[in-house]
Amino acid sequence: MKTLLDFLPFVLFFGAFKLYDIYVGTAVLMAATAVQMLVVYRLDGRLQAMQKITLLLVLVFGTLTLVLHDERFIKWKPTVLYAAMSIALAIALWVMRKNVLKLMLGSQLELPEMVWHKLNLAWMVYTAFMSALNAYVVLNYSTEAWVSFKVWGYVFPLTFLVAQGFYIAPHLKADQAPPEDGASQ
Repeated sequence: MKTLLDFLPFVLFFGAFKLYDIYVGTAVLMAATAVQMLVVYRLDGRLQAMQKITLLLVLVFGTLTLVLHDERFIKWKPTVLYAAMSIALAIALWVMRKNVLKLMLGSQLELPEMVWHKLNLAWMVYTAFMSALNAYVVLNYSTEAWVSFKVWGYVFPLTFLVAQGFYIAPHLKADQAPPEDGASQ
């Protein structure tokens, strides 16, 4: 159910965009994300930092899109989100000497330090790549193409998460299974 909940705001955004336009889609995305986070909060009793940041960015960039009637804001939101994730992971690792992934998932997964380190680096590279890729599409293609990219672009996170699963699988103990949500979002 949580996986479906993760995709619901985007599915609703896509439908509203196709039926109406980017502005109705943006308003639907904002409302659906707020409801999604409320449901997550009711189920888990809290929101993770990434969920809070995602909600904040959707609401801020969505509001700017609607108030200024400028679609560029909502299109740049993924670039900002992914760049912020990459920078935060890098600062945490190299300045604060903290591995954010291990802090978030260490109680659920027992992995060697080198595996945690490589996973953190992989997430830094992946989020930087996704930030750059979204920026490229925003700068070079129409809004219609950007929305299509958002639909078909789910290949990237799914591929990354599956590869991550294959990478950590040999390092898991027999009685240990990866977490359900894979530290995504």
